[in-house]
Amino acid sequence: MKKKITLKQIARELEVSISTVSKALKNSREISKDTTEKIQAFAKLYHYKPNNIALSLKSRRTKNIGVIIPDIVHHFFTTVFRGIEQFADTKGYNVIACVSDESFEKEVINMELLANGSIDGFIMALSAETQLKNDFHHLKETIDQGMPLVLFDRVTDEVICDKVVINDFEAAYMAVKKLIDDGRKRIALVTTESYLNVSEKRAQGYYQALKDHNLELDKSLILRLPYQFEDEIMSETFFATTNLDAVLCVNEIFAVRSMRIAQRNGLRIPEDVAFIGFTDGILSKLATPALTSVAQHGERMGEIAARMLIEKIERDDEKELEEETFRTEVIEATLIERESTIN
Repeated sequence: MKKKITLKQIARELEVSISTVSKALKNSREISKDTTEKIQAFAKLYHYKPNNIALSLKSRRTKNIGVIIPDIVHHFFTTVFRGIEQFADTKGYNVIACVSDESFEKEVINMELLANGSIDGFIMALSAETQLKNDFHHLKETIDQGMPLVLFDRVTDEVICDKVVINDFEAAYMAVKKLIDDGRKRIALVTTESYLNVSEKRAQGYYQALKDHNLELDKSLILRLPYQFEDEIMSETFFATTNLDAVLCVNEIFAVRSMRIAQRNGLRIPEDVAFIGFTDGILSKLATPALTSVAQHGERMGEIAARMLIEKIERDDEKELEEETFRTEVIEATLIERESTIN
């Protein structure tokens, strides 16, 4: 059986543009009869089958960008979207947003829906379930069919595309070092399941900071919570029974909820226990006490992601046959100190 081939591979093999291949497969009158027959014969020989994700190509520029975010609860994702929308607007692009609600199935459906002639490219962060399944076929198909894709924050090495992230490992290390420099010795970590790549990198930074400062890793100080956490029993038990004097939380919601539970258990913040969280959103500023946070600069991340995508969309057709290059932009996180660590 012949190996299946992608739209991009057909273009490369026959030394034509992806747009030409797409038009020929649709019997467009813009393409000569000889070229159409050659492309269709080649496609048939290698069992090429188009899918919905292949339908929105540069030859049918829509000036729309598709954005898929995992949820709208976390303030970080709304700031990224704002950065995307503001930059896209300056370039004359519209933004169509979808929410995967941490679901693999919804993520796939959203991609197929948007790519059905509606958009020119995608910007997205992976859903929790996609990372749990470790299934990225829909992303790889998107790229193979010539659709530009930029991943942000939640990314994977399994997909070769442009990406925008923060220095999660170093940011967590910086936060833990700050707590250690303040004299904290029993530093807890409130995190998610390890399959979420962002949380795991932050956990690795936590581990390394303890090691470099000669503090033993105590697994009883690590609380792993389901990402979409509702039941507070695990946290209640943790803060009621664990000897700790500081906490690093991998997101803002975990941090604010943990502070409330700690206070309910009679702990004073920051006198008895200090807290640092990630995101630096509205909850961090309005919490009591205000939360020291690792700022992820979501708007900047969104702006960079939009710039990278639009650059890819607006490439000249003659460049399509060149070997594509991809890059990962790393944004430096910063620590915003507030009352939860300042005595």
